[in-house]
Amino acid sequence: MTLLRAIGLTLLMMASLLPSKAAEADLRAIIAKFAAAANFSATEAVVHELAASGDPAVERPLSALADGNLYIRKADSQVFVGKDAGDGIELLDPLSGDKAADAAKADLTKIKVNNGLRRTIRDALGTLTLRAKDANVRLAAAATMFKTPDAANIEPLDAAIAAETEPSVKAMFEQARAASVLVSDKPDADKLAAVSVIAERGDRDALSLLTSVEANAQGAVKDAATAAIGRINSTLALWDAGQNIWYGVSLGSVLLLAAIGLAITFGVMGVINMAHGEMVMLGAYTTFVVQQVIRTSFPGLFDWSLVIALPLAFLVAALVGLAIERGIIRFLYGRPLETLLATWGVSLILQQAVRTIFGPTNQEVGNPSWMSGSFDIGQLAITWNRLWILVFALLVFAVLLYVMKRTPWGLQMRAVTANRRMAASMGIKTPWVDALTFALGSGIAGIAGVALSQIDNVSPNLGRGYIIDSFMVVVFGGVGNLWGTLVGAFSLGIVNKFLEPYAGAVLGKIVVLVLIILFIQKRPRGLFALKGRAVEA
Repeated sequence: MTLLRAIGLTLLMMASLLPSKAAEADLRAIIAKFAAAANFSATEAVVHELAASGDPAVERPLSALADGNLYIRKADSQVFVGKDAGDGIELLDPLSGDKAADAAKADLTKIKVNNGLRRTIRDALGTLTLRAKDANVRLAAAATMFKTPDAANIEPLDAAIAAETEPSVKAMFEQARAASVLVSDKPDADKLAAVSVIAERGDRDALSLLTSVEANAQGAVKDAATAAIGRINSTLALWDAGQNIWYGVSLGSVLLLAAIGLAITFGVMGVINMAHGEMVMLGAYTTFVVQQVIRTSFPGLFDWSLVIALPLAFLVAALVGLAIERGIIRFLYGRPLETLLATWGVSLILQQAVRTIFGPTNQEVGNPSWMSGSFDIGQLAITWNRLWILVFALLVFAVLLYVMKRTPWGLQMRAVTANRRMAASMGIKTPWVDALTFALGSGIAGIAGVALSQIDNVSPNLGRGYIIDSFMVVVFGGVGNLWGTLVGAFSLGIVNKFLEPYAGAVLGKIVVLVLIILFIQKRPRGLFALKGRAVEA
């Protein structure tokens, strides 16, 4: 009995090996046909035969053929993958990739390919990737087939759908099959079912495909495609509105970062600081300098460059702001026109200083890997850098709100805002509150520059593009009120993005400015009025 069991196990093992050996022999027989192919059409027929096998092993010879690295040895008409080895060619087995031999170039014939044949090979490789082990590779293959439908893809997709166990990949296979059915000569019943599958997908690729079907089809298929297009357009209109809201929130986060420092200095001190944009610029250039040092000396730290730049940008901008307040602004309190002119002069000086040091052209500030790329939520496209800037803006807002509401310094700042003389009589050093408040506002503008360097050109004119918007946000939200600045920034950002498709970027901003002017006529203190020195004056 033991002997019989051993014989049985041996036969089973041999039987399990026979199909693979037989399959390999069949593949080698097909590959050998390349030697007899007299023209491109004959070579293409061999490519189709290899692709029809569905064996991933044929990827090697097909890729080599596409790259012009498939050779025929003249002596025995065997086909090899060739690798340039200087004076000769290193020959590799077309299936296993094992080294076979070396041969002189004169002893080999390269199998010629043209662009049409390369496209055929590309499509053949696409069908092979339907059976790849990596689900992402299978998804990519299905996506390619969806965008380039072909009736020849139906059978490979049927086999792939039957074998697929991952629901998301299987759904993508079914969509790719439906797209191929729509360009085939299948009956109308099959095409109507395919239209239904494509309509459920509901994105712009589906809309493009159905539009093409509508233009070329007739009867029930045309009517079904028209109805599906209407449903998809309605769905996409909602997604477009959501996309505009996201763009508006993204713009609002940028406006919040640019304006939040101005809300402090304008609200507490009543200073119209025209150099606020240059504080943003200094933060952006600090980021540029930090990245330059990291690139040349510590390249492994590049992904940490923004984290390193944040405190440095805050410090640089805060020190410059402190110097401006102590050197100029403290002599001009109560004289808003002179303050405006003086800070405008400072802004010109800072711009020219930066031009002298760094040059007038834009400087390159790179995105760390964690801020690069994008992802989709439904039909919403969200970039990582914009998302992180939104998170950062809200974090800065929360920290600043805590400082203002929960710290002794914030209490003193609010006391000076409410009643300067009473605060001074209680022993608060109002001049230093003014100085440190201005430094804080400038420092926040500096860290705003770090964020803006990831989405805008770093140049001496960087701040100029945000100063007007910052003042609009502060005035609309309520001078000196942080919550007003938050609501004002996001409101103006969303309104801007909804107006731009109809009025254009420039006219849209003009419309927003007019609306703010009309709003201020009704509510001079903005959305959230705050009693303070600037208001009382």
